[in-house]
Amino acid sequence: MWVAPEVRGLGLARRLLAEAEARAVKAGARVLHLDTNRALVEAIALYRRSGFVEVPPFNDEPHAHHWFEKRLRPADRRARQSRR
Repeated sequence: MWVAPEVRGLGLARRLLAEAEARAVKAGARVLHLDTNRALVEAIALYRRSGFVEVPPFNDEPHAHHWFEKRLRPADRRARQSRR
């Protein structure tokens, strides 16, 4: 993930990642994969803080140096029903 310098520090990357996870869960995904370049140290730190773990390469993207995955848990059904 890359965020323009003029909007860094506003939590945009964190919110984008949370939205991607929420949409993946809603779509029934059980695992979310992403890759990134070694120069994006802030993104790497964000992914690790967000529960992603480094895994072996799963694609041949020439600009990727790190590959991550996160096991997703379906939203608790009772919690969703209580919000209705």
